[in-house]
Parts: sequence; structure tokens; C-alpha cells
Amino acid sequence: MPTPPAMSDLPAKGPSTLAARDWTSEDAWTGTRRPILEAHALPADAYTSEDFFSLERDRIFGTSWVLVGIADELDPVGQVLVRDLGGRSVLITRNAAGDLRGFANSCRHRGTQLLEADCTVDGTIRCPYHRWGYDRDGALVATPQFADAGIDGFDPAEYGLHAVRVEQWCCLLFATLDPEAPSVEDWFGDLGERLTGYRLDAWRSHHTQTIDIRANWKLLTENFQEYYHLRWVHPELAKVSRVEDHYRYQGPGMYCGQTTTPISSDERGDWTTMRPAEGLDASDMASGRFLALFPNAMLSILPNHAFVIRLEALAPGLTREHCTWLLPPGSEDVPDEDFAVAHDFWIDVNNEDIDVVQRGQVGLSSGSYTPGRLSPRYEEPLHRFHNMLADRMIGISRIPDGDPGDDAPLLGTGVNPLPWHR
Repeated sequence: MPTPPAMSDLPAKGPSTLAARDWTSEDAWTGTRRPILEAHALPADAYTSEDFFSLERDRIFGTSWVLVGIADELDPVGQVLVRDLGGRSVLITRNAAGDLRGFANSCRHRGTQLLEADCTVDGTIRCPYHRWGYDRDGALVATPQFADAGIDGFDPAEYGLHAVRVEQWCCLLFATLDPEAPSVEDWFGDLGERLTGYRLDAWRSHHTQTIDIRANWKLLTENFQEYYHLRWVHPELAKVSRVEDHYRYQGPGMYCGQTTTPISSDERGDWTTMRPAEGLDASDMASGRFLALFPNAMLSILPNHAFVIRLEALAPGLTREHCTWLLPPGSEDVPDEDFAVAHDFWIDVNNEDIDVVQRGQVGLSSGSYTPGRLSPRYEEPLHRFHNMLADRMIGISRIPDGDPGDDAPLLGTGVNPLPWHR
């Protein structure tokens, strides 16, 4: 793995002009709102400022559908996930019937944190302070030495855990603090339809690992969304996912996407060793789908495996990546040596990305950066992402329109030889 920059190279609080601009105002996003042929990248504050980070935790991660895990992480009966949503700790589990449930991680007695980390409970979530207990529907079921102490008018039914919305999309778990947010299916718009052929609901985790990266979370997802850097940063990936075979893969929904069609096996065919998922059509069978789900998920979906990254924003210059490899049904017994090819390939690609985004964080923290222009051909997804970001920061709730279609020539992308739809 690349060596992170020294802490001295990454100021805890970067140079900020926040006082001179109101990030909740449309006026702050003039360069972002311009058409792609005129648009600018985001200013350094967006990546280095503590004030900006605090604001986006509330307005981005506190209002969006945030990726919180893979569905099979909840397979053990009684498993509870502990996650951060916009600076608020939440619990995610399944009740006795298998239904998803989410709750604020705070006891209704005196507010004590219930759980510190992922764990399995025996049916009751216990507060460590006074042992109040809650079932996996969030109902208060135990108040030791409390009811018999002469408490008047106490109804346990009024003191259940505060609910948090949790929904499954494909094999992924999402949560939101916004009671008015659309369903997660509506949030991602047509993307579910585009991916129907993969039957991702049935794909399972095969391997996971976690990496801390000295860079802002937006640098990671922005890097994933564009292929301008492909030839120079990813020589091996460029053999499989050739620049000339990239096309945008975007419809109405909170995502930025591109596809490689066809995936090449001319120079490197070892990625084909594992069995593909059953029932794929010609387009899915020949393509790699690369999708950034707003705000914090990155999906690389190939015919025989997927690589999923969940971003956890810890500080302006620190992000935790939770990486999971998924395999389709029927691949449970894949030989270790065959899986190692896919695992090592994505680790190498990811390490290359880590190196370049950490360098980006150092440069943005230098105090000398002014926003540059975006490339219409290669960086249009960034323009889309930046406008989603601007909407949420300003307080606008809307789902962007998509490209007119994969088979439309868009700013040099040409015509996809195998569009996802017929």
C-alpha cells in the first residue's frame, strides 16, 4: 500500500475562505452550475475546511441515503451494525421476523450509547449503564429496579428507541435520517432497472478489508467517476477497461456512472477465470459497470464479481474505505487462486488511486490552488456529482435527469456498441 503523506503535510484545518462565502447559498456554486463546457472544479475549501466538512456532514450525510453495509452482514441472528450518519450513531439490525430495523444508538433513559461496535446480541440490546433493554424492534422490554421504585404514569411503550429508516437495495443496505426522503429505490431512479439482469440481491460477500486514506472522501469518489487519469495511473486496468471503450451509464437517479463495453481480454484475460453470473444478456456479459452512488458508495460490477467500496468520512483529510468483494450465486467454492486474481487486481488499482488522491489532498491543502476547468469528455460525471452536492448543501431535494441514452453520442463518447437497453 502507498505510504500516506506525513501529518505535517496535511493541516488539520486547511486554508478557508468560508467566511467570505455562504455554502448554503446558490451564489457560492456559480462555477459548479455552469454548463459542463464552462464548469470549474470545486475550490480547496470543499476538501480541506473543517467548517465545510461539518456542514456537509449535516446536509449531505444527514439527509441522503447512505451506504451502511452489505445485506449478508446481518445474516447471524441478532447481529447489530453500528454506523455513523451525519455525526449521529445508529444501530442497524433485523427483528425476529427478519425485517430491517434502524435506531438511534442512545438509551431512552439518560441517553447513554448502547453499543460501541458491530456485535451479536442475544435478542435484547442492553444499555451498559442501568441495563435498560430493547428488543430488535426497538421496544423497551426491561427496566431493572425501575418500575417497582414508585414511578407514576410510566408507560414502557412510550420509551422505545427512536427509529431510523433503513432499506435494502440490491444486496446493499442504506440508511437515512431524513423522514421525508424518497424510498431508496426512487433515490437511485432507473439504476435498479439497468442492473436487473445481474440479480445482485443474491450476490454474497466473499472478502472484506478496511483501509484508512489521508484524503477527503470527495476526492475518492471523484477519482472513481472519471477516466481521464486511466492511461497514466492504471496501466493494467487500461488493458481491460480501455479508454476508447468507455461510455456514460447515467439515467435519472442519484448516481454517476460509466461502462466499459466491451471489457477487453486481449492483453489480460485472467479476470475471466471465475464463472460469470447466470442469465446475463450480451451487454452485461461483455461490460464492466462502474457506478458512484451518491454520496458514499462505489461499485465496480463485472460479469463474474463485483468490488464495492463504502466511504466513511472521518475528517476533512481522512476517509476510511470499507472494501468488499461480491460473488454471484454458484461461486461459493471458487478456488482461492482464481479469486486471488480479482482480489489482487483491484488492490493494485486501489493502491494506485490512493497514492494519487493523497497527493491531491496535499496539493489542495497548500493554499495555492484555484479551481481548474473540467474536461467535458472525461469528467462529465464529476459535473453531475458536484451539482448533486450543491443541491444538498443549498437544501434542494431533487433527483437529476440522466443522459438521453447510452446510444447517443455525448461529447465524444460515441455510440455504445452494446447498449444496456434494446
